[in-house]
Amino acid sequence: MKIADYDFYLPPDLIAQYPLGKRDHSKLLVLHRDSGEIEHKIFYEVIDYFEPEDGLVINQTKIFPARLFGNLDGTSSKIEILLLRKVKDDLWEVLVKPGRKAKIGKRIVFNQDKLSCEILDNALSGGRLVKFFYQKDFFDIIDKIGVIPLPPYVKREPEPKDKITYQTVYAKERGAVAGPTAGFHFTEKLLEKIKAKGILVIPLVLHVGLGTFRPIKVNEPEKHRMEPEYFKIEKDSTEVINKIKSKGKRIIAVGTSTVRALETVASDDGFVKPQRGWTDKFIYPPYEFKVVDAIITNFHLPKSTLLLLVSAFAGRDLILKAYKNAIKKEYRFYSYGDAMLLVNG
Repeated sequence: MKIADYDFYLPPDLIAQYPLGKRDHSKLLVLHRDSGEIEHKIFYEVIDYFEPEDGLVINQTKIFPARLFGNLDGTSSKIEILLLRKVKDDLWEVLVKPGRKAKIGKRIVFNQDKLSCEILDNALSGGRLVKFFYQKDFFDIIDKIGVIPLPPYVKREPEPKDKITYQTVYAKERGAVAGPTAGFHFTEKLLEKIKAKGILVIPLVLHVGLGTFRPIKVNEPEKHRMEPEYFKIEKDSTEVINKIKSKGKRIIAVGTSTVRALETVASDDGFVKPQRGWTDKFIYPPYEFKVVDAIITNFHLPKSTLLLLVSAFAGRDLILKAYKNAIKKEYRFYSYGDAMLLVNG
């Protein structure tokens, strides 16, 4: 397997720069992985593919405004910091731009000295380890001065409404610096309809980091290493999932982050156990899925870990055929774009 086998050309004008006005009115490409049939629907019609007692597993991670803009202490030099993950207490792993100015021992000041950090060390990610200094509540400050970290293919500056639209309606636990974008299509009304049909909505958390979206830079994808991301799946959720599996019903995962969390805690017999910790699980062809029976996902970048994951589920040729079809039909791609449903049948 070569990473070049997972490349495709996408016209730049199909990269969504803004979300639709109505979340659940995006296009939905339904790919039947057994027959190869492709259907074109509207996202709110996804409920037609669910059956009573199926389980819909959602990622309740909450994106926070992790981009900060400041100055090197005592200078006018502009510095941008992206919070990646909290190590402990006030120690964070961050990315710094420009990196050449971020030397160990330097101090960066934000918001007129109400928040500052000192660079302590280099990090394996290529970023820095920093310690923050502040008064009162750290996240209250971040919420006020931070900016939502939109992905680089969104060629515009973040706007205030991105704090709402670049977030699922069921986001609950702060910790993600990138979006679980398949969940963006759900509305509270659609979720109510799904529950009313007898589908069980089951939460878990995986804090999506930049590592999920970083390109694969090696020719042989199996040599790529994922950066660890924190996840947790509680006992209540695992009990519901196991009950669904024992009845022969389906587990439908909303997003690749949900898939990775579920497959991380799966046993060979398809059942799951409660767990919390860090996962660097990388799913690529060939892979035998143990828990997940269907996937709701967005359209992913060429040569990405996410494209390999959906290819492992539905097959490379079928996925690339579906992508080619979506491009022909002018689907909108990536974070603010349209959706796919991968099902059997």
